Amino acid sequence: MNTMADLTLTQIILLYFAVINVATFFTYGLDKWKAKRSKWRITEAALLMLAVLGGSIGAWLGMKVWHHKTQHKKFRYGIPAIIILQAVLIAFLIISFLDKNKKTKSKTLRFLYPEPEHNHLKQRKEKLIK
Repeated sequence: MNTMADLTLTQIILLYFAVINVATFFTYGLDKWKAKRSKWRITEAALLMLAVLGGSIGAWLGMKVWHHKTQHKKFRYGIPAIIILQAVLIAFLIISFLDKNKKTKSKTLRFLYPEPEHNHLKQRKEKLIK
């Protein structure tokens, strides 16, 4: 089983986005449940902030599944706008990373991808194991 120390930066980022989107999805459902029962509500600012912090897909799915905030313009247009902005940002970061890594083979980013084992080291290991 992997511990947090064993995870790569990419795995940590993917885990973060999975958690924030699931949490956002259920937060929208909880707010809809509270709205039906006239209970204390989650603020619109908090719902939008969850989307901005990476939960935009969860927010959009929550709106569709729970039929929540679908008539509010700031949600109807705001959530898709956040998704588009985040997609553009992610694409820019990926392109920048790939371009920079290709040109400089930056040592600061090598920890993301382990170096392939050199053949002579592999042979030495095999001899030690025998």
